[in-house]
Amino acid sequence: MALEASETGDVLQVGELEVRPDDGLALAAGRTVVLSVREFHLLVALMRRAGRVVSREELFRIVWGRALRAGDRSIDVYVHKLRVKLEDALPDWRFIHTHVGFGYRLSPEPSHAFHKNATGR
Repeated sequence: MALEASETGDVLQVGELEVRPDDGLALAAGRTVVLSVREFHLLVALMRRAGRVVSREELFRIVWGRALRAGDRSIDVYVHKLRVKLEDALPDWRFIHTHVGFGYRLSPEPSHAFHKNATGR
């Protein structure tokens, strides 16, 4: 069974992460997460597809509004920035998971001690 973001009106929620697309607001455990416009749109796109692997091409098309060019790593840079901000806001959780060769999946999973130690968090 795939995880879906619970959507109430204009609010998306996955675990302790809440996004209000119409207000441009992202909250982690009730605290505001400061995101750039691209990071915010990327988070909304992932949350609307929570639990599913979303290709880099689809995410780029949704967030940038055009096709991904060969060799363009923008999506990877922004996923990294977003992942860092979410892990800083909720250090005991990992939200964005890489599926090499396929894309990215948003799903709240407890962070493991080795991950924290390896990244200095």
